[in-house]
Amino acid sequence: MADELVEKIKEAVSTVADPHMGISIVEMGILEDVQIEKNGSTLAKLTIRPTNPGCMSAANIAMNAKLAAEKVEGVDKVEVLIEGHMMADAISEMVNK
Repeated sequence: MADELVEKIKEAVSTVADPHMGISIVEMGILEDVQIEKNGSTLAKLTIRPTNPGCMSAANIAMNAKLAAEKVEGVDKVEVLIEGHMMADAISEMVNK
């Protein structure tokens, strides 16, 4: 069941394109990982690694990925972790407020 949910999330997030390349962040490998945690509710944790550590679009990509994943049936909450970006902590905090 969790694997099926991961695939549905990846499918939903594949609609988010890197604004500079116009290619899905799933296809580009920017969406690095999706994990599901069930503890009374279903939490999806997305790990996003921008191709450039100074990417000015990282926050926008992260927010769009979160919004897309939140629309997936069976997902109660989404958290996004940005890795490999010079402002990773600040972006992750802002997106997950």
